[in-house]
Amino acid sequence: MSKSGLAEVSKLAPKGVICLVSVLAGHDLADQIPRRTWIAIGTSDWGPKISYPPIRTVRFCERSFSAAIETRKICGVDVPIYSPAKSIADAFRNPKLVDRSVAIESLNSALADRRATPAAMFETAREFGAAYIIKPYLEALTANG
Repeated sequence: MSKSGLAEVSKLAPKGVICLVSVLAGHDLADQIPRRTWIAIGTSDWGPKISYPPIRTVRFCERSFSAAIETRKICGVDVPIYSPAKSIADAFRNPKLVDRSVAIESLNSALADRRATPAAMFETAREFGAAYIIKPYLEALTANG
């Protein structure tokens, strides 16, 4: 999805937050380019009806939905997106939505580019319920230093 597509979706779904694979690709943490823009909505929010650009809507509980949101200016539009660390934790927490290889690739990229420390990644994963899942991957990726 192009950056202008993210801005367009954000305008059409003002309560949504760009999430999961769209954020990982947007932060250059994953090579996978999603065919749809992934947006999160709250559990009681109405799902947006957008025919174009294509979207994939997921529901997050309130605690997970409202945390770690950053605002990026894209094509003149303030676009709410989740932080890279939260997006990686969400990817590990939702294996039915995001392939594990994409989650591992994103974690490896974040650590290699020093966008997050292992301790910060583990703390974020713990906060959002993915600590026990991400821990062995963090240990393996940081075993040499």
